[in-house]
Amino acid sequence: MKRKLLRAAAALMTILVIAGMSLYTAGALTFSNDVETYSEAILLVSLDTGQPVIEQNADKRMYPASTTKIMTYIVACENVADPENTRVTVKQSIIDSLNDTGSSMAYLSDHVGEEVSFIDLLYSMMVPSGNDAALTLADYVGNGDIQAFVDKMNAKAKELGCENTHFTNPDGLHDDNHYTTARDLLKITQYAQKLPYFEEISNTVTYTCEGDEDALITTNYLIDPNTEYYYSYARGIKTGTTDEAGRCLVTTASADGQSYILVLLGAPYEEGSEEEYYTFLDAAGLFRWCLTQLEPKIVFTTQSPICEVTVSNAQGGKTALVPEKSITSVLPKGYTQQNIVVEPSVPAGLTAPLSKDETIGSVSVYYYDTQSGEKQLIEKVKVRPAADVLTVDGEKPEKAESGESSVNGSSKSFFEKYLLYIIIGGAVVLAVVIIIICVVVAKKKKSSSNDDGRHFD
Repeated sequence: MKRKLLRAAAALMTILVIAGMSLYTAGALTFSNDVETYSEAILLVSLDTGQPVIEQNADKRMYPASTTKIMTYIVACENVADPENTRVTVKQSIIDSLNDTGSSMAYLSDHVGEEVSFIDLLYSMMVPSGNDAALTLADYVGNGDIQAFVDKMNAKAKELGCENTHFTNPDGLHDDNHYTTARDLLKITQYAQKLPYFEEISNTVTYTCEGDEDALITTNYLIDPNTEYYYSYARGIKTGTTDEAGRCLVTTASADGQSYILVLLGAPYEEGSEEEYYTFLDAAGLFRWCLTQLEPKIVFTTQSPICEVTVSNAQGGKTALVPEKSITSVLPKGYTQQNIVVEPSVPAGLTAPLSKDETIGSVSVYYYDTQSGEKQLIEKVKVRPAADVLTVDGEKPEKAESGESSVNGSSKSFFEKYLLYIIIGGAVVLAVVIIIICVVVAKKKKSSSNDDGRHFD
């Protein structure tokens, strides 16, 4: 019962994440910059607006290497009902299966035959990128069948709307049929960020497991102050490296009220060579640029005249139009209105009277990059008159008198405006109910286990 309820909560969160993504309709903007990058695929997104600010090969199929373990984390957590108290036996067969694979390990070979905590396994997988921990988790959740676990990974990817992702293993070792894209990996990561412990574990530099003397050390040098690649504003999330995948990285950074998430795939790497850690160089350069050169701006409010159109039989002959919702975008600091291009799409032959509450078309708002000469979509929004448009004779537009029509219109407007808040609120209420039910079920189960078995007629 408890497992089913947790699965229901996970399904609800999946729907919520996808719904939240679908509400965002702005375009992707790639701004001119002088950052030298080496990664083949790049996706840099503002966490404040959901807006991509750099895209490069974001939909190209790439090998993810150990960034795969973000999905492994998701499936493991969603299929273990009591993470804090679950213990898992380390199998020799799992350790043996990784011989001669060049895998990064978390030294679980020292614990063969022992029970280790589920939480320690999560740390062992995410911090030093232990393949032995990833396979141990998959074996446990799959009841001895790792392929069953991988099937759950692929099912979850499909749930999250990943269109170009397929997993063949839980650790990220190379397989030609094991692939994803920067955009899909972003969806997977943003879902994982909502799960228990993920933010803390993925941002841990050193961790000592129960019974160990030596600490596990992160492979993410971007968050390790003891390395030359340390970037103080970065947090988490996961690295990955194979010859075929190159260097890969998913990470975030925040400063001065701004936050960004970055996916990098396919930076140069060849085992045994002395190249730079190009993903860390790319990440630091891109974060430094976006945190210092960009900022979220309100381009137009619902009161800002966005364009003007001719209206037949109207006083003045024209009317200003305003957007039905505010337009917010991440833009370069110091941009001017010369960088903003508005293209209306309004029916011809508009005739007064018109109501200020009447949608009469839409506008596409673009950012014009004077450096590159490119015009890129910021957002497309519906528009309406800034005020009631009267006829030359002073005739006013008809208003909904009262009662059902007016109420329905008001309710619809409220619902559309606050749709995301309604979804989130409903999800929170349902989650609380599920937690309460889980607690009650657990108490009843405990009470039942304490019964000495005697019954009286």
